[in-house]
Amino acid sequence: MQRSCTLKPLLSRLGLALALAGLSLVAQADEVSVAVAANFTAPMQKIAADFEKATGHKAQLVFGSTGKFYSQIKAGAPFQLLLAADDETPARLVKEGDGLAASQFTYAVGKLILWSPKPGYVDDKGEVLKAGKFEHLSLANPKLAPYGLAATEALKALGLSDGLQSRIVMAENITQAQQYVVSGNAELGFIAFSQIHKEGGKLMDGSYWLVPSQLYSPIRQDAVILAKGKGSAATEALAQYLKSDAAKTIIKSYGYSF
Repeated sequence: MQRSCTLKPLLSRLGLALALAGLSLVAQADEVSVAVAANFTAPMQKIAADFEKATGHKAQLVFGSTGKFYSQIKAGAPFQLLLAADDETPARLVKEGDGLAASQFTYAVGKLILWSPKPGYVDDKGEVLKAGKFEHLSLANPKLAPYGLAATEALKALGLSDGLQSRIVMAENITQAQQYVVSGNAELGFIAFSQIHKEGGKLMDGSYWLVPSQLYSPIRQDAVILAKGKGSAATEALAQYLKSDAAKTIIKSYGYSF
């Protein structure tokens, strides 16, 4: 009987200690609001899940075009971290005081492809563009999306800009550009190489041409901590996690380089 009475206070104190420890973990966990370039959707979803498991912090992700994110950030959107599809937008935000100096870094280098869900439709040299046996070509708005700008640069380098202008279906971002092709509104389209990658490194069905890098400006995708993320432990933790070997393995598996 005496032993039972002795155990009760011990168990009570142990329960209290565990409860306090749990409260401490909850208090330390935080959320970070992240604006993510549309081409980086799949890898970032995987990275965010692993990041939460590793740190307890949660990443709230919003996907879209880099150009629109810039406008939203300037208008006061509560984003704390930007993962852009270029390096110019983060640099501009830093210069204008909306991004933290010295926080900008390249998290991935993207690759442009010409893609169709139809096997054998796009050849491995892009001759399908010159043959012109299609009605519509999808690409992202070059004023909003760096991959769209890269596509227009490639068409210009190939001398095809004027001849194909009437066939271009303009999308708001790179995700929509792919959707136009999938839905049949365009037979083929310029998208990011990462978009046809599935988890495990496998590629989606269809055919594609990996556009030679000399035909467009390098797509250096930079991240930057925004002014609203200053002092946020979760924001700083995610920025660091993107540089980790675990994150780089995921990024590389989706066709990006560094």
